[in-house]
Amino acid sequence: MMPLPDIAPGSGLDEETARSELYGLLALMYYAQSAPELIANLRLAATEAPAAGAFLEEPWRALVGVARDMTDVAIAAEYEALFGGVGKPEVYLYGSHYLSGFLNEKPLARLRTELNRLGLARDEAMSETEDHIAYLCEVMRYLIAGEDMAVTNLTRQRKFFSTHLQPWVLMMCEDIQKHPRAGFYAALAELTRAFMGVETQGFDMLA
Repeated sequence: MMPLPDIAPGSGLDEETARSELYGLLALMYYAQSAPELIANLRLAATEAPAAGAFLEEPWRALVGVARDMTDVAIAAEYEALFGGVGKPEVYLYGSHYLSGFLNEKPLARLRTELNRLGLARDEAMSETEDHIAYLCEVMRYLIAGEDMAVTNLTRQRKFFSTHLQPWVLMMCEDIQKHPRAGFYAALAELTRAFMGVETQGFDMLA
């Protein structure tokens, strides 16, 4: 089965690994309809933290609970209803839409310039532009877990996050959560919102 990133409360991971794993999970779930194997593992995930009030415990528990209540078919249909279809989607997952009101605008050009500085390029097999939330989460995962310390360090993480994610990601979460068909993805958006809040607080401490 597809392994679930080990980010459940009380998993015992160090903080940086847990952050990287969660960014990886968000990238998987926002990029496309989640594979049945991933959802199956999510349903089996632990939801209890060793101490009450652990960061992300409640939104994580809620996401696992919704996954257990919904079928694979229903989760896939919800993804298609919110983010798929021909033409304009019900909810956009692109930074340029929230930052400029249009797709493929200046925010995407600035992002591509930054990615070039980091030595990163979009895989030609990827159908989405680089300002898709999944791609940005993958970049953050790389900046946390990569081995090149000249690139993968907290200063780079903070700059990338504050420039390319923080200004718009909560607006995306709000759009998902207020959509009448959102169930599983409303729970995912709440986990995203909570995690981005933790990230923002952590980076603010570096200022």
